[in-house]
Amino acid sequence: MGALIIEQGRILLVERGHEPLKGWWSLPGGVLEAGERLEDAVRREVREETGLEVDVLCLLEMFERIMPDAEGKPEYHYVLADYVCVPCGGTLCAADDAARVEWFREDALPLEKITEGTPEVISKAFRWLESRSYLPPRTQSAR
Repeated sequence: MGALIIEQGRILLVERGHEPLKGWWSLPGGVLEAGERLEDAVRREVREETGLEVDVLCLLEMFERIMPDAEGKPEYHYVLADYVCVPCGGTLCAADDAARVEWFREDALPLEKITEGTPEVISKAFRWLESRSYLPPRTQSAR
């Protein structure tokens, strides 16, 4: 589960505090619990990692990430469902397994240490919100 939380032209990212991907920036999110509905899991994971409450607008993307171990064998296999969300309450703070939380403009993402596929899905989320007038259109220089 991943949350594309966008507000005022910025996206919220978390810096992972634990392995896998310790020190890497990614979308807030986590693991689905048995019997939990997908959107409920997104809201719970966001609250646990960031302190924010969110409204879930839509499922934007689903994809797989297979991470090999040192010998090249699959160690982690994730099926990721990324939802576009907007904050609706809470107080922003790094919690659970997040070392830091920070808002980024799309043209200022920490590209040297961001999880694979994340910049592309962020761009897709901004385009989706713009097409529905949640965000003003980007200027040519901001692309």
